Amino acid sequence: MHYKEFAPTGLLKNYVQCYFVCETDTAVFAEDKVFATGVIEIMFNVGADGPQQLKNGDLIRQPDIQLWGQTIHPFNFVSFGKHAMFGIRFFPHTAACFFNERIEEFNNQVIDFKDIGGKETAVLHSKLLEAKTLNQRIELADAFLLRLLSHSVNKFTRLKLVSSIMHDLGRDDFFENINTIAARYGISSRYLQKIFLNYSGLSPNLFSKIVRFQKSVHLVAGKNISLTTIAHQCGYFDQSHFIKDFKFFTGAAPSRFVAETSTDLFVSLKN
Repeated sequence: MHYKEFAPTGLLKNYVQCYFVCETDTAVFAEDKVFATGVIEIMFNVGADGPQQLKNGDLIRQPDIQLWGQTIHPFNFVSFGKHAMFGIRFFPHTAACFFNERIEEFNNQVIDFKDIGGKETAVLHSKLLEAKTLNQRIELADAFLLRLLSHSVNKFTRLKLVSSIMHDLGRDDFFENINTIAARYGISSRYLQKIFLNYSGLSPNLFSKIVRFQKSVHLVAGKNISLTTIAHQCGYFDQSHFIKDFKFFTGAAPSRFVAETSTDLFVSLKN
C-alpha cells in the first residue's frame, strides 16, 4: 500500500489537517483493525473498481464517498480490491464547521457521504475521477470545502476556545479536572462539555483518553519501551489504567497488540 499526506494551504490549513492518498498497485485482500484517532475523515474512491468489504463471506461494494465519523469502539474492516482513495482529514475540532448535522451523530459509523452532501458531493466525485493530477484533485477539494465553510460562519465563534481547551487536554502533564479548566476560561463545566461535543463529537474526558491512547499506541508499536515507562510518558496514573484504556480502544492488551494489522498508525492527533 502507498500512503502519502499533503498539507493544505491558505484558509483551509486552519481547518483541514491534511489531504491524503491511499493506493495499491494490484487488487489485494486486506484486514484492517480500526480504532480511535480523534479525527473525522471523508474518503473518495478514485480507482477503477474500489474496495469491497467482505461480510460473512460475501463481497459488498462500499460507498464511493465515505464519511468516517469518530471511531470509539474498535472494529475490523475486511476488504478486497485495487484501492485508490483520495481523503480529507479534519482536525479534531473542525469537521463540524462543514456539516449541518450534529457531528456526534456520525460516531462509530462509516456513512455514504452522498446521503449528506447530496448532488454537490456527487459532482465533486465526478470531477475528482476526471482530474489528471493530484494537484487538480486538491484544487477541487479546496473549492468544495471553501464553499461549505462559507455557509458555516455562525459555527466559528467558539472554535478558538475549543482549540485552546484541546491543547490543554493534550498536554503530557495534564491532570486537571473539567471544572478547573472551565473556571480558567470563565465558563461553566456544563457549557464546556456542550461546546466540546458540538465541535468534536466527543466529551472532553473521552478526547483526553484518545490523546493519551494515540501517544501510547505508537510507543507500543515500537516494541522497545516497557509498559511502565509508556504509562508514565503518556500521562496515565499507573500501568493498570494504561492497560485498561488500551484494551478499551483496541480490544487487546498492549503485550498482544500487533501494529502491522492497522493502517491507523499512519494517523496522529494534531491541532
